[in-house]
Amino acid sequence: MTTTQILAVHGTLPPHRYSQDEITDAFAEFILEGDLDERVLRRLHAHAGVEHRNLTLPIEQYADLQGFGQANDLFIEHAVDLGTRTLEEALAHAGLAVADVDLLVCASTTGLTVPPLEGRIASRLGLRPDVRRVPLVGLGCVAGAAGISLLDDHLVGHPGEVAALVTVELCSLTVQREDTSMANLVASGLFGDGAAAVIARGGGDADGHVEVLDTRSRLYPDSERTMAFDVSDRGLQVVLDAQVPDIVDRHLGEDVDSFLAEHDLTREDIGWWVCHPGGPKVVDAVGDALGLAEDDVAVTRESLARVGNLSSASVLHVLADTLRARPPRPGSRGLLMALGPGFCSELVLLRA
Repeated sequence: MTTTQILAVHGTLPPHRYSQDEITDAFAEFILEGDLDERVLRRLHAHAGVEHRNLTLPIEQYADLQGFGQANDLFIEHAVDLGTRTLEEALAHAGLAVADVDLLVCASTTGLTVPPLEGRIASRLGLRPDVRRVPLVGLGCVAGAAGISLLDDHLVGHPGEVAALVTVELCSLTVQREDTSMANLVASGLFGDGAAAVIARGGGDADGHVEVLDTRSRLYPDSERTMAFDVSDRGLQVVLDAQVPDIVDRHLGEDVDSFLAEHDLTREDIGWWVCHPGGPKVVDAVGDALGLAEDDVAVTRESLARVGNLSSASVLHVLADTLRARPPRPGSRGLLMALGPGFCSELVLLRA
């Protein structure tokens, strides 16, 4: 049976980099408007597990943003620029040309654009006019894993083709200055801006590349308000329920075990874990639910500390970091996983 080979995984960040303390100070001083105990804000930011983040704009410019329209215009401008650069660099890492791409999937949740992001990137970069395009909108943090699943679905039926996934999230453009809810305060200390790309090919020999063996999606009932964006006159207003770790604790272990069992595998057969850095409590819950050692989630925690939660791009940054800094033993199996709005999970079984 032919499998999908991942030829390259590449992450990029916007240029403006700040420490967590700098972002907290700016948010407390001029981004946030309204009645707030500043000690609560500083405590939440200090416990987010984040040390630095990259932002789309210089931090002082966020105070001047006037409404959803302006923020969304900035999203389109910068998301197209960052996504185009990410895809171009990923193709170079894979040793492929722009003309080699047969399918382009783009995922983003932090802005709205018609034509969709993948159409704009395809036009900017000069992809073939017959390239297939698929937008993934609204999947949030799970979209990086779901995007790999979509690439695999396509390539299984189109062996020999090349498919690309680009995820771009500019979370800083969604933070609400007037919103003193706990969800907005947590988000303001957790999410950063960034992009990632995956280049994959169907069929052929593995040739030293990581293979996608199988994927699994799980939608949890009655959980729509666990993680979401509400669209208001002010823009995209984050919804984050504190019950996410509880959902992970109730379901993830069983989901992983049943998925692996279909391949006559158990957790002990997984040599490397690629987990989305949803936040310290979520990473703790994933580790507890699966009985993972701290070393199993070390790359995830390092990514969270270095760049924050990049929504759909984050799990791909963790995958890139894993393959670069901790190359898996050839033939070993890995499990990539992410959680997101729905509320849902996505699992991807990999082989080095």
